[in-house]
Amino acid sequence: MSDADRSPSLAVLIDADNTSARYARAIFEEIAKLGEANVRRIYGDFSSARMKGWRDVMQTLAIVPEQQFNYTTGKNAADITLVIDAMDLMHRGHLDGFCLVSSDSDFTRLASRLREEGAAVYGFGAKKTPEAFRNACSRFIYIENLVEAVEEAETAGKAGPSKRGASKKEPPSKAVPLIRKAMEQAWDAEDWVDLGVVGHRLNHLAPDFDPRTYGCDKLVTVVEKTGKFAIERLPGRGVRIRRK
Repeated sequence: MSDADRSPSLAVLIDADNTSARYARAIFEEIAKLGEANVRRIYGDFSSARMKGWRDVMQTLAIVPEQQFNYTTGKNAADITLVIDAMDLMHRGHLDGFCLVSSDSDFTRLASRLREEGAAVYGFGAKKTPEAFRNACSRFIYIENLVEAVEEAETAGKAGPSKRGASKKEPPSKAVPLIRKAMEQAWDAEDWVDLGVVGHRLNHLAPDFDPRTYGCDKLVTVVEKTGKFAIERLPGRGVRIRRK
């Protein structure tokens, strides 16, 4: 198999103290779209009663626990161990990227350092995650969006809404300034811009941009729902847009 055909090899490092186990399966399903999760480690004090949820799923998902006893209140040995392991894995040089699962801004510098070495960094965290950590990642994915997708699939065809309920979605109109800025960076002479180029620029402008945040499954749907852009579908050439 050539390098071009090989799926990216990824290390998944989970901060158990800042991530609920209910997101575990959804996170790994999303990671499967990005590459192969060849390294799977989770960090925390699993002797704690509040870690029971993780103890129940670690074996099923083949996640290796890195036990760190919290001997002193306010000191997080698990975070330090995660950073050490990430740097060790980076220097081995056999990985294409890292998935940092946490909502903790303490990992901002780690994400930046890994990217400096040419590694892709995918962050997975809650919507409360500080902006600095989100922007330090190549791409940041909100775990609330992932769980809603899984729950919708599980409850399809069943009567009644999901028990947990959906989190509040942003209106598509809120994405307009960001889409316009992406278009300005890729403007062509005819004022039409290929939607694929817009999507690429959006990933650079806002690593946490995700159509699911706006209740849509695709970027083109977000664009359509804003009502602010003309859309042209070209047979065999994809979609292009311009301002109305």
